[in-house]
Amino acid sequence: MSKTEIRSAELASPNGHFSHATAIEASGTLVFISGLTARNAAGEVVGVGDVTAQTHQVCKNLRAAVAEAGGTLEDIVRVDVYVRNIRDFDEIHAVRRQYFTGIAPASTLVEVAQMVNKDYLIEISAIAVVPKADR
Repeated sequence: MSKTEIRSAELASPNGHFSHATAIEASGTLVFISGLTARNAAGEVVGVGDVTAQTHQVCKNLRAAVAEAGGTLEDIVRVDVYVRNIRDFDEIHAVRRQYFTGIAPASTLVEVAQMVNKDYLIEISAIAVVPKADR
């Protein structure tokens, strides 16, 4: 099962690390990952005040969640990203490029006024299509 990036000559190139659209034959398991923040396994917020460190932790958390479902980051087809400061866009996408090394997922990124914890700078939810075990 392979993910395909959808591009249209009628759309400008993405201004970050994402695809305008992705397509995948959904013959696997759909996995819906709740919004994950920069909390480590002990529940501590990693990288307080540092969006780069927090983005790394969120991506590690996404990897752990999709791995538990039997997949990899490459199986993630969509992410929704919530940030406290939209000016962190470039730093966030620099980190995302390190984790999403194949076809980038479709993505939305929005700035929000506040999050559940005042120390959170970023939260990402995701949708993955995990292929059947006979990959």
